[in-house]
Amino acid sequence: MNDEHYMRQCIAQAQAASERGEVPVGALLVDPWADMGTGKVIARKGNSPIGICDPTAHAEILAIRDAAYKTGNYRLSGLTLYVTLEPCAMCAGAISHARIGRVVYGASDPKGGAVENGVRFFESPSCHAKPDITPGVLAAECGQMLKDFFKARR
Repeated sequence: MNDEHYMRQCIAQAQAASERGEVPVGALLVDPWADMGTGKVIARKGNSPIGICDPTAHAEILAIRDAAYKTGNYRLSGLTLYVTLEPCAMCAGAISHARIGRVVYGASDPKGGAVENGVRFFESPSCHAKPDITPGVLAAECGQMLKDFFKARR
């Protein structure tokens, strides 16, 4: 499977989040080596801070929690995180602590992102583990979904 295949699954999670009134962000954690190298989705989540009254319930955090539970390990080395929006500082910290091997994201976030924007967390000396980063996968589609969501709310 390729990055676009998994990003499309993230977009579906983001659309479901939007339908619940949440900011449309979706995330997947994938084991790229499972099933004889074809890959296996371990966790899939959408943003839920409003629905579960938890400011930390970003799609990435929820997917990390679910994957850790399912694997029985708080270290998620070798897994790939796909997410429709550039992770924020909180999520980047969790990604580092979980030792996720690779992060693939869609739209960049000039205001709240912490990978290529803002604090650039993975470049800081306090970063425990830096994943490989692949930005911009289906960025236009991911970004448009966010623009449409916020336009409808104004």
